[in-house]
Amino acid sequence: MARLTYPNYSSHCGWNAMLPAREARAALEGDIRVRYAVIGAGYTGVAAAWRLAELDLTAEIVLLESGSVGEGSSARNSGFLGRRVMPKDASDDMAAKAQILSRYQAEGFDWLKDRIDAHGIDCQLKRTGYIRTAATERGRAVVEAARDIARKNAIPYEVLSRLDLERRIGTAYYTIGLHLEDNYLLQPAALIRGLADALPSQVTLHENTPVLAMRHDGKWRLETPNGVVTADKVVLATNGFITKFGYLKSRLVTIYTYAAVTAAMPDADSRWAGADADWGVLPSHRLGTTLRRIGDNRLMVRSLYSYEDELDEPRVIRALRTRFERRWPALRHVPFEYVWGGTTALTMNGSPWWGRVDENLYASGGCNGGGIVKGTLLGKHMAEMMTGHGDQSELFASLGLANWIAPEPFRAMGFRVISAYERHRAGLEM
Repeated sequence: MARLTYPNYSSHCGWNAMLPAREARAALEGDIRVRYAVIGAGYTGVAAAWRLAELDLTAEIVLLESGSVGEGSSARNSGFLGRRVMPKDASDDMAAKAQILSRYQAEGFDWLKDRIDAHGIDCQLKRTGYIRTAATERGRAVVEAARDIARKNAIPYEVLSRLDLERRIGTAYYTIGLHLEDNYLLQPAALIRGLADALPSQVTLHENTPVLAMRHDGKWRLETPNGVVTADKVVLATNGFITKFGYLKSRLVTIYTYAAVTAAMPDADSRWAGADADWGVLPSHRLGTTLRRIGDNRLMVRSLYSYEDELDEPRVIRALRTRFERRWPALRHVPFEYVWGGTTALTMNGSPWWGRVDENLYASGGCNGGGIVKGTLLGKHMAEMMTGHGDQSELFASLGLANWIAPEPFRAMGFRVISAYERHRAGLEM
């Protein structure tokens, strides 16, 4: 088994760096015995550990994080989330499916919101909506189709012209936008740090404690640098890195995405960020560029993808600078203060994989970029599955399960071919 069973990022997470310093929980020292062990303190792992504590009041639970909370993949996203699922097309069948998925999406969102409120987690959660934009004719068709779907499903929206967009987000780059109101933005590092620090007393969190190997001999033995955890049941909540433990290799692909945040701008520059105090932009193409305004005087740009391994930082900076300066040519002089990469796990059909993978071993991965709410939801339901609570059949049926992906080297070849084709199709949406 490869010993690198977790992301080993080359740069710090900008979202985390913008927060006050936090003292990490102590690493595991020595051997321990528990009923449940959860590997990975992201949204899925935290939700699973929390729900296990609620359902099994006498159980000892350990949550193991390879690094420090706030530096992991859960903090390296763009901070978009919502309570409902947008149908993929305007058909009645898709609308019915989206209604079921939205009920579960609302469950995951509300579970998070309850904990944010109960524990006073300052993660800057705001109901700002988001804007789906287009800079090309192909992108315009995607946005107009989304408008028709929103209209048919009574989803509140507003169509924005180029002038509207220039006024609201400070750039005339896009020709059309669709503002969907019932969506939220937040600071992802603040959220995952707050959730981890508010865990029930039954849950012991050990940071800087990577699990290097696992073996099963009636109980699970998890080997870490300075100790062994013996557990009755284990949750693998390491998303794409589940494959490093030998599971779901034919279901998940790990990709890296990249983000940059500007230095704090003076008022003379920040006026180019638009009239809206808080906004987020999602592209009309999946390889396009995501944008956010952060506070009064920072802008974030997120784009660029790589397969399985990180790109070198100079290449990332060049690509992100190009995308940034296309949109805000008047801000060419504004430097990036933070640049970082993060992993996400993709599946071939867009469905996650979650459930039992071995005797008393459960795993969840493949949220396809929607891990804040979906990861939370699946962690919660996985804990219920493990303890015999509830019926998971409707959730399985509505989400589906990740299907088979071709093995290497065909997988890498396919990624290169498909990504080159999609980059061509994306054009100026990138």
